[in-house]
Amino acid sequence: MESRIETGACFCGAIAAEMQGDPFWICFDHDDDCRRAIGSPLTIWIGYRLDQFRLTRGQPREFSKTRGIVRSFCEKCGTSIAYRDEGLNDELYVTIGFFDHPERFRPQAHAYWRLRLPCLEFSDDLPRIDTYSRRRDPAFGNPVDR
Repeated sequence: MESRIETGACFCGAIAAEMQGDPFWICFDHDDDCRRAIGSPLTIWIGYRLDQFRLTRGQPREFSKTRGIVRSFCEKCGTSIAYRDEGLNDELYVTIGFFDHPERFRPQAHAYWRLRLPCLEFSDDLPRIDTYSRRRDPAFGNPVDR
């Protein structure tokens, strides 16, 4: 049996990657920090282990505003690619907009539900978590406390 391979690229095509195997977590994110970084009312983050992600073209730029969080993006077109969180060891979260086939991913929960925009309504029965949806190393604090 072949392992699952997903591909993705930025809007201009300068950055491309492949993700091997199944993601371990898929989650709607209503966090205001991510909202600003992505430029969208919310995103869906697809969680992979670092060794499941491989760049196949280009090199993204990185930026950090929040302690312990490093975001990557294409410096040519601005597409958000992923983020790493030092409080979540060996985890990489790729934004759904980077994938070539985003329809293949079904979210498992809503994170930062309390920060959602009131104009967005959801009829799903997914868990609604008011903060982080993953167990994070408390030594790094909570990013919302920036």
